[in-house]
This record gives sequence, C-alpha cells and structure tokens, in this order.
Amino acid sequence: NVEPVITFYIENVKLFRRFVHITTDEGGMTVNTDKELNYRLFVQMEEEFVRTDIKSEFSRYDAIKIGDTEQVKRNFEYIKEHFYEGKGVLSDDKLRNTIYHFAIGAGMIARVCIDSGMKQNIAYTLTDIYIRRADVCKTPEEVIELLGVMQLDFASRMKNIQVKGSLSLHVRRAVDYIYQNLHDDLTLKKVADHLHLNSSYLSKIFSAEMNETVKAFILKAKVNTAENILIFSDYSISEITQSLGFSSQSAFSTAFKKITGMSPLRYRNMYSAEHSLTEQK
Repeated sequence: NVEPVITFYIENVKLFRRFVHITTDEGGMTVNTDKELNYRLFVQMEEEFVRTDIKSEFSRYDAIKIGDTEQVKRNFEYIKEHFYEGKGVLSDDKLRNTIYHFAIGAGMIARVCIDSGMKQNIAYTLTDIYIRRADVCKTPEEVIELLGVMQLDFASRMKNIQVKGSLSLHVRRAVDYIYQNLHDDLTLKKVADHLHLNSSYLSKIFSAEMNETVKAFILKAKVNTAENILIFSDYSISEITQSLGFSSQSAFSTAFKKITGMSPLRYRNMYSAEHSLTEQK
C-alpha cells in the first residue's frame, strides 16, 4: 500500500527540500543524506525519470579517446538536442545547472583520455581552461556549444597521439619539431637539417606515413593554431602573422582561406561572437 508513503512525503516536503541534515554524535559531526536521497528517488520514480545508461554515455567518449573527430561532431549534434535528458537537476538555475554538468563531463573526458595516453598535466589543465570558460558563459546554449568545442579539442589531441604512436622515430621527431617552431619560417630543408636527414628521404617517409607533404603539414599546423588564437584572444591579424612566421599578412590570409574557406577576420567575427570568449584576455 503506497498511500502512507505518499502522505509521509507530502507532509514532510519542506524538510526534504533541505540539501543535507547534520547531526552530532560522540564521533563528531556527521552528514545524513538518507532523507534527501529517499525523497529524490521518490520524485524521480513519480516523474518516471531515467538516467542515461552509463554504457551509452561512455560510448560517446570512445570517439573522443580514439580521436575520431568526425564521429565526435556527429555525436555532438545529438547531444545539443538532448543535453538535459537523463541528467539530474544540480541547480534550480538553468545556466548554473548546465555549467555543473559541463564540469562533470570535462572531468570524465580528461580521465578517459589519460587512460588512452594523454599526459595527465595536459588533460587536467585543458579541463581547467574549459571549465573557466564555461564559468563566464552567459547562457546555457553557450555552455553547450563550448562543450562541442572542448570535445573536438580533446579528440583532435587524441588523434595526434594515436598518429604519433604509429609513426617512425624520424617522422615523430619531425612533427614535434614543427609544432615547437611554428613561429619560424619552416621549410622541408630546415626540418631535415635539424634532424640531420636528407631532405628527399624525409619527404618520402613523411608523405608515406602522414599522407601529406611536410609543406602541407606545416601550413595546416599553423592555420589550426591561428584558428584558436583568433577565437580565444584579441591579437591582431598582423601580430598573428608575425607570431606564426608568415612572410606577410597577405600570405597568411591566403593560406588561412585556402584551408578554412574564409578570411581570418571573417573567421574571428563568426566564431568568437558565437562562443562569446573574446572578452577573456
């Protein structure tokens, strides 16, 4: 007979709204959440609330940890439409509730990526960066969009980790050198000279393992870095041009448009406005 149970909860609803009940015994202060827990479970049962199955949730993280950026994009299209399904209410304020769930997801993604080879300090620092960005978002929609950016960032980094793990020593060192010297006017000869290799030999093995030339890889790495600088900073186009070792602003704009399909200024206006992050210095 459920009637006494229902009556009990109705009569004591004010008490159950308290987040915790604190008592003191000989051992000191203890926190008793049993009443709150029972009430929440009862409400969820009444509302037929079903949490997201943990296997289903982690299957989305699988795409991130293996670096499948295209699947991550497809998954996020679903997440945008069903973000709150299967999630508990952590705050009565919708924005705060969304940020809390964002933080939980960020922590889980970091741990999944660490287990798959990402360095711990990189994963946790990335998490810190994105949670701080979420904290200054003005709407729940901004937080959800930022979630997509974060997932793609982690997936892209995991993709690089997976790729580097399957590369020969010479190509791994070439990739590392390129990323460490994006400020320089990099060429195939400069990379080969640094590695004490013949340019033709490096070109051959790099193309075979990376499926693109050294020149194309350098250009893509610089443009990808420029994309982040344009969105998340206030550096001018000329400053970005100089910092990434382009010979001129015109050369930078041409290279950027070739890869992204739009000018640097248009890219900044489109994406920095969308994520509302340019106010962070």
